[in-house]
Amino acid sequence: MAVQWSHCGRWITAAKSSTLLETICGLNRRSNTFAVNSLLGTGTVAGWGNPVCVYSISHRYRTKLLYQTPKLCSCKRTHSDAKLIDPFSMAQNDLNHLYDDIKKELFVSKSELKSLCDYYFDGQGKAFRPMIVVLMARACNIHSNRDRDLLPGQRAIAMISEMIHTASLVHDDVIDGSDKRRGKTTINEVWGERKAILAGDFILSAASMALARIGNNTVVSVLSQVIEDLVRGEFMQLGSKENENERFKHYLEKTFKKTASLIANSCKAVSILVNSDPEVHEIAYQYGRNVGIAFQLVDDVLDFTACANQLGKPSATDLKLGLATGPVLFACQQFPELHAMIMRRFSSSGDVDRAWQYVLESDGVDQTNYLARRYCQEAIRQIGLLRPSPERDALVRLTEMVLTRNK
Repeated sequence: MAVQWSHCGRWITAAKSSTLLETICGLNRRSNTFAVNSLLGTGTVAGWGNPVCVYSISHRYRTKLLYQTPKLCSCKRTHSDAKLIDPFSMAQNDLNHLYDDIKKELFVSKSELKSLCDYYFDGQGKAFRPMIVVLMARACNIHSNRDRDLLPGQRAIAMISEMIHTASLVHDDVIDGSDKRRGKTTINEVWGERKAILAGDFILSAASMALARIGNNTVVSVLSQVIEDLVRGEFMQLGSKENENERFKHYLEKTFKKTASLIANSCKAVSILVNSDPEVHEIAYQYGRNVGIAFQLVDDVLDFTACANQLGKPSATDLKLGLATGPVLFACQQFPELHAMIMRRFSSSGDVDRAWQYVLESDGVDQTNYLARRYCQEAIRQIGLLRPSPERDALVRLTEMVLTRNK
């Protein structure tokens, strides 16, 4: 398996200049372990007293699973096998009629409720989460010496993941008072907040019924965790931390709960249906977790670097909502004035514009991109523990697409 690297000195230089980034990634000389989040792991990161997740797989995992990718560096990586694979095309056959099947799950006789529920399931979405779930399911099937075709329950999980995600978007738009989503007027703007909340609840209830029909109690438990995480993540977003390191830890944990938990647990669920080995479940989970966090980190960067036409929503949205994301938190190291703005949630006159300018003048964007790359690097390492397959290569290729997307 050939691996080629090209030097990306700008990101490395930015990383070396940052004490906070070294702390987050465990890049100091005392440790070469990539340690970031406060979820599902052990160990501590310098400056953080609470347990954090250390990105390594146990020795017993390494000895039993022999399919490992070469060690990666943090530079731009081109995989000679995976670079030509289009993950969307590979998953397309399994995703045909996905939105039609979702609409069948949401069938109701009341026409207005049906119109609300069908509004975002118009076939115009990227189906990013179902695509990952489909590719992970097929990769796990091949790893387990089975036919690569999806089991009915695995495809149902792909559908359920999109339903849960969309329901969360409906609720988020109400909470944030958003008027645009995916280039369309939001449900709350068209039908009002009360009906939007009820529509989100109905989509979640339909997803729960579809989940129950899979008939696997472990899968039900795993995907139920996603809904709990979404609620906890939303509550975390309402708060902030005064201490700089605690603030970044809070941000990463919130990012996991609001974005990555759905991908991680959906990947784990499809692996459970085909393989009884908890080590395989953990690989699937960790791949989804790392890709999910990287996806959100890039999304937070795009809020500063992409125009509204590319995003399908107004830029500087997070600052206007009072949210301090990765680029802002990194920029605090160069512009301490941001600390006070963060604590008052950019509520004073001129805060949003000044914070925007500070971020652009700092290397906060570069450092956030670098951190996203480290998460993708770990996702590649995890998926490399599965048996080689085109689907595994597609999941590797997907990490590059996450890092290079512009909307």
